[in-house]
Amino acid sequence: MTGTNGAHNIGLGIAAVVAAVFLGSTADAAAKWFGTQGYLSTQVVFLRYVFGLIPVAFFVYHSGVGALQTKRYGLHFVRACLGFGSIGLFFWGIQLMPLAEATAISFTGPLFTTALSVPMLGERVGPRRWAAVAIGFLGALVVVRPGTEAFRPEALIIIASAVVYALSLTLTRRMASTETNVAMFTYTTIVAGIISTPFLMLGWVTPTLPHLAAFSGFGIIEGSCSFLLIIAYRHAPAAVAAPFDYTAIIWATLFGWILWSEQVEPMVWIGAAIIAVSGVYIARREAFHKKTEE
Repeated sequence: MTGTNGAHNIGLGIAAVVAAVFLGSTADAAAKWFGTQGYLSTQVVFLRYVFGLIPVAFFVYHSGVGALQTKRYGLHFVRACLGFGSIGLFFWGIQLMPLAEATAISFTGPLFTTALSVPMLGERVGPRRWAAVAIGFLGALVVVRPGTEAFRPEALIIIASAVVYALSLTLTRRMASTETNVAMFTYTTIVAGIISTPFLMLGWVTPTLPHLAAFSGFGIIEGSCSFLLIIAYRHAPAAVAAPFDYTAIIWATLFGWILWSEQVEPMVWIGAAIIAVSGVYIARREAFHKKTEE
């Protein structure tokens, strides 16, 4: 029975990550589209959290208010700040550069997570994983190509987003043993929405009714994506879920080509492949070490 339940949980985790990657890629394309309509990334982030309250209400209703119980309000606040920073930087970056290229650079997030797990979680990272991290960052250099005419300064914004995302993911791993999915999802959405409010002073464009409807769908998609990712990494080992994460480059390429006729240069594909292989290897090594420790 245990084996059956384990297989079911892993299947649920895989289904969640596949759905989350597609929804997340759709939302990224929408965020970039909003930028072409004159909306600053700060307003896009704010409305993402406002309409993200819709899936929050749905999940709280089905899970019960008791699922929100916590004694770690401080960590929830920090996680919300990191979530806001990561999304805000990424939305800003994708408004300035091709979607697929930005997505490839964002793949460095798990590499930063591995590096940060040493000082933040006290985990031991062996030489093989450090080598994989180094190779992954070389892949990032292939995508970014600093010092060449192909270099885009805005790529640094996506790298900063990846670092903040890694901090958020590391904190999520630390909190997962005591906090429910609904609690992490709810507190992050509410607090990050409040934090984003002062940034509206940078510029506000009153949405038309069609755009307001688009923003509502955007917020629901983004909120659902965040919740699915929490479910994915709670039920499926990172080694199993990681390969599906990197399929985001496929969706980003399709959306970029269909909506803006963006072409992906071969070096971006090569760099993305190097980063993805490194990320999958790291996830598998981490899974191996967890097994040996049990």
